[in-house]
Amino acid sequence: MDVELPELPFALRTYGPDGHWEHEDGMLSGWAGPRQDRFVPPAGEALDPASDAPRLLGAPEGDFQLIARVTVGFSASFDAGALYVHVGERAWAKLCLEYSPDVPTVCTVVTRGHSDDANSFTVEGSSVWLRVSRTGRAFAFHASRDGSHWTFVRLFTLGTEKETGAALVGFMTQSPLGEGCVVTYDHIEYRPTWPADLRDGS
Repeated sequence: MDVELPELPFALRTYGPDGHWEHEDGMLSGWAGPRQDRFVPPAGEALDPASDAPRLLGAPEGDFQLIARVTVGFSASFDAGALYVHVGERAWAKLCLEYSPDVPTVCTVVTRGHSDDANSFTVEGSSVWLRVSRTGRAFAFHASRDGSHWTFVRLFTLGTEKETGAALVGFMTQSPLGEGCVVTYDHIEYRPTWPADLRDGS
């Protein structure tokens, strides 16, 4: 299913399980069902081939920033809403507001064959601003408590410039251990630029 958001210059398409995605009055909402997640264990555990989570993704061109305030209806450990980057089935990344495991936390996962997992900072309440940016083969993750001052979280790549230039980018919901959760995204913004400085808070 294709979804058009007036805030974005590219169309979005649904991937994975049904996320019941809806957009109204500037707010996007999606729902993760029970035990839905995207994570490839790095320690050699068997991966459930059916493991997946609802995603709503599109293909921006060139340099960009995708920004949204994310609000998660937490009910179980690791419930999360995320901005998501997809280059290949084992080459993707997510920037999450996650209940990790009992306090809202900004965390990241970068998957290159297998997934890593890193926590950044904790958040009071159930909302935070997230931003994913791209220039060339590089991606950057930032987060903000107020939408004004941005904390640098991560800089990484998922392949060659040709591969990353064709990346799909957008939104994801997850509930790995729970019975599901609702995530909303508002203040969605697209900028056709790379941040001027990754570490100065802008």
